[in-house]
Amino acid sequence: MSSNSILFIPGYNMDSNCYLIDDMLVDTGTGLNAENLLSRIESHGVKREDISLIVNTHCHFDHIGGNYLFEDADIAVHEIDAMSMRNRDDLGTSMNAFENPLNSRVDIDLKDGDTLRGFKVIHTPGHTGGGICLWDGVNLISGDTVFSHGGVGRWDIGGNFDDLKNSVYKLTQLDVVNLFPGHGPIVEGNGKEHIKASYSQF
Repeated sequence: MSSNSILFIPGYNMDSNCYLIDDMLVDTGTGLNAENLLSRIESHGVKREDISLIVNTHCHFDHIGGNYLFEDADIAVHEIDAMSMRNRDDLGTSMNAFENPLNSRVDIDLKDGDTLRGFKVIHTPGHTGGGICLWDGVNLISGDTVFSHGGVGRWDIGGNFDDLKNSVYKLTQLDVVNLFPGHGPIVEGNGKEHIKASYSQF
C-alpha cells in the first residue's frame, strides 16, 4: 500500500488529523467543525454515507467528537477505550464529545493484532489505556502515541508514562516509511527516524 492511498485531512482548530482510506475514516475530530470535515471528505469524491467504518485511535474528544456525523458507519475502538466511551467516562479526556449521545456508540471492540482494511491494529497504551496505531508494513497511523520530529503524546490525562515509553519502543522496531500522526504534519520517507527521535525523549 502506498501513502497515496491514505488521504490526509489536516486537523482544524482543535480537531485531530483524520485519514480517509477508501470507505474507512480514521478519527473524526471534535465534531465542532463538521462542515470542514465533510467538505474535505467530499473533495476526495466521498460522501458521508459512503463511509462504512470509523476507527478511533483513542477515546479523547478531539478524535471521537465527529463520530455522530456518520450514523451508517460502524465505530471501531480498542476494547479498553470502548469501555470508557460506552460509560461516557470523562477522565478529563472526552469532555466535549458526549454532549452528543451518539458518540458513546461503539460497534467493534478492537484487540491487538486485529486487521482492518489491510492494516494491523497495534495496541499502544500510554496516551490512553486503549490507544492504537494502524500499520500496513509501510505506513503507520500513530494517533497521539508519536508525532513527527520526535513528539510524543501526553500521559497526564488518562494515560501512563511507563506504558507510553514501552509503546513508543515497540514502534521503533517497525520499518516505518510514512508516519501519519494524530496532530501536526505527516512524514513521508523516513518515518522510522522520527519515531527513534520520539523514543529519545524518554
